[in-house]
Amino acid sequence: MEERRSEPRSRTLLAGKIALHGGGVIDCTLRNRSPSGARLRVASVVGIPDRFTLLLEMQGERRPARVAWRKPGEIGIQFVDEPAP
Repeated sequence: MEERRSEPRSRTLLAGKIALHGGGVIDCTLRNRSPSGARLRVASVVGIPDRFTLLLEMQGERRPARVAWRKPGEIGIQFVDEPAP
C-alpha cells in the first residue's frame, strides 16, 4: 500500500471525545496521530459530522478537525486551523 500522508504517524492509544456542534459528544480512541491528523476508532461513524472539535481531556487539547475518510468503526481526520461551525 502506498503511503499518502505528508507526515508519519505515531501509534497511540488515547481516549478522546468528538464534540458535536450544538452540544453532545461521541467517545473515541486515537489509534495513531501526527501533527496534521489522526485515526480514530469509534463505535459507529453514523452521526459524526464532517467537521468537529476533537477533545483530548487528559492532555488538555482541543483540536478543530475535518473528516478525511470513513470506514466502519474508524475515521481519519485532518486537523484544521478554524474551529468547527
